Amino acid sequence: MVDLILLERVDKLGQMGQIVKVKPGYARNYLLPQKKAMRATKENLAYFETQRAQLEANNLTRKSEAGEVGTKVEGLSVVLIRQAGESGQLYGSVAARDIAEAVTKAGFTVDKRQIVLDRPIKTLGLHRLRVMLHPEVGVTITANVAQSEEGARMQAAGIDPLRERDEEEEQARAQAQADRTAALAAAEEQGER
Repeated sequence: MVDLILLERVDKLGQMGQIVKVKPGYARNYLLPQKKAMRATKENLAYFETQRAQLEANNLTRKSEAGEVGTKVEGLSVVLIRQAGESGQLYGSVAARDIAEAVTKAGFTVDKRQIVLDRPIKTLGLHRLRVMLHPEVGVTITANVAQSEEGARMQAAGIDPLRERDEEEEQARAQAQADRTAALAAAEEQGER
């Protein structure tokens, strides 16, 4: 285990200024390169204490800016058009990168690392996601994954386009069966005369 001083709040780890023990790989591959932490040596502790006020002020500024942007982004709905099978299963998936690009096209610059996605989206429908604009500021957006713009509008209105399609096909089959039955009845009636 490695001792680190956190330079900002890290989810499920701690607050700014805390000394935490983490596995060497997590420190080496994530916390240190992202400048979220520094090694807990005597020199770094002394440096951190001299810089603490500045770091806290910078963090507060970034947090308030993220809060302002968050009020505009909260509830945003982005449409992603994808190919899918009959059951609504996507050919491929929608990843954090795709969602970040869609949010950026909507006018808000976000990075794929800010999108909280446990696993890629693999089905059509409305998917609620978290976007972490700052370690302490998160907002919820909706990813509307559909096969077409029309399908996206139907989903947004609460209508399942796949169920609609299935019902239309069922009605067409029922109508075709009724037409065949009527044709057979007409043929039998014609044959009786």
